[in-house]
Amino acid sequence: MSIQDKVIAIIAEQAVLEPSDVTLDSTLESLGIDSLGLVESIFAIEEEFDISIPFNANEPEESDFDISNVAAIIQGIEKLVAEKG
Repeated sequence: MSIQDKVIAIIAEQAVLEPSDVTLDSTLESLGIDSLGLVESIFAIEEEFDISIPFNANEPEESDFDISNVAAIIQGIEKLVAEKG
């Protein structure tokens, strides 16, 4: 399973949707994921890939990690995994 597939599966689980309902241009808001769901998604992704996402839930707009849509999240995670490995 690719990084993209794993991330989509985690986001879909948080949104209580099927992975096929999550598109690369979906925003977390459009998927019904609130701030708590976002934090839970980040924890699940960090655990899945053994990475630390530079995200401040208290000031998401100040974060270097782009959560504007699913594609941006995947790109950020791919970068962190590459830097780790």
